[in-house]
Amino acid sequence: MVTSTHETSHRIFQDRPELLPPVFEILGVPLPIKATVEVLSPDATEIRPLERRVDSVLRVKPPDGDGFLLAIEAQGRRDWEKASSWTYYLGYLGAKYGLPVLLIVVCQDRSTARWAGGPFRSGYGPWTAISLHPLVLGPDNVPIITDPAEASRNLAMTAFSAMTHGTHQEAPAILEALAKALATADPASFKYYSEIMEIGLGDTPARDTWRKLMAVGTYFPGRGTLVEETYLEGKAEGLAEGKAEGKAEAKAESVLAVLAARGIEVSEADARRIAECTDTETLDRWLERAVTVAHTAEIF
Repeated sequence: MVTSTHETSHRIFQDRPELLPPVFEILGVPLPIKATVEVLSPDATEIRPLERRVDSVLRVKPPDGDGFLLAIEAQGRRDWEKASSWTYYLGYLGAKYGLPVLLIVVCQDRSTARWAGGPFRSGYGPWTAISLHPLVLGPDNVPIITDPAEASRNLAMTAFSAMTHGTHQEAPAILEALAKALATADPASFKYYSEIMEIGLGDTPARDTWRKLMAVGTYFPGRGTLVEETYLEGKAEGLAEGKAEGKAEAKAESVLAVLAARGIEVSEADARRIAECTDTETLDRWLERAVTVAHTAEIF
C-alpha cells in the first residue's frame, strides 16, 4: 500500500533535484557536472494487463553525452519479492531508453536499509545469472543536520535528513533547524517544505513537533495536514472571528484591486488604512465608491 511517508520519500527527488549532488556524494557515485534532471514516466507496464510502476524515474543528462537513469524506490520493510521487481524495472528502463540505470532505495530504518543493499542474486545452484546491487539511503549514511545555517544552504537535504531520521532522538533538533531556515526562505519553499515534512514524517512524534513549528500554506491538497486544516476550517480557536477577518481582508483586497485596475494612485497610508479596516459594511461602501472615484481620498 502506498502511504504518505512512502510518497514523500521518493517524490522529493522529483520536486527538488538539487538533492541529488549531496546524495550522490553520500553514495560515492560521481555525478556529471552541470547535469540536468528530467522526470520520466514511472510506468513500466507491458502490453499484457500486468501493471508495474517504479516510484520515481529521473533522467540525469550531462552537458555532453546521454547520461543515465535513476530508478528511486521508497521501501518501508523487507520484501523479498522486491528483488524480482527491481530487476525487472532496471531491465525494462534500460531497454526502453537505451541508457544505463541505477537503483536507489530510500529506507527510514536500519534493518530495512541493510537488507535493501543486497546483493540479490538470481540463478541456479552455484551459477549466478543476475546480481542486483541497489544503492541505499538510510539512517546510517544520511547525515543528521541540526545547524540552521547548514539547513539554509540546502533545504532539500535537511528535509530529507529529517524524514530519514524521523524516529531518531535527534529528529526534533533537525526539524528545529529546518524551521529556522524556512523562516528566511522564499514563500514557495516555505509552503512546499512545511507540508512535505508533515506528510513525510508519518504517524510519529516528530510529526507533532513539526505541526507546532509550522504556520499556514498548502502544497499537498487532500492530505489532512495542519496547513490544510487551517485553510478549510479556520483557526481551531476563534473560528467565527477568523471567518469575519477573512471576509474583511478579501473585501479590502477587492477595493485595492479595483483602484489598481482603474489606474488610481494609492498612497502607502491610504493602502494601509484600507487593508487594516475590519468593518465589512465600511468596506462595502468603499468598494462601491472605488468604481467611480477619481482620487483615493473620495473613497473615505
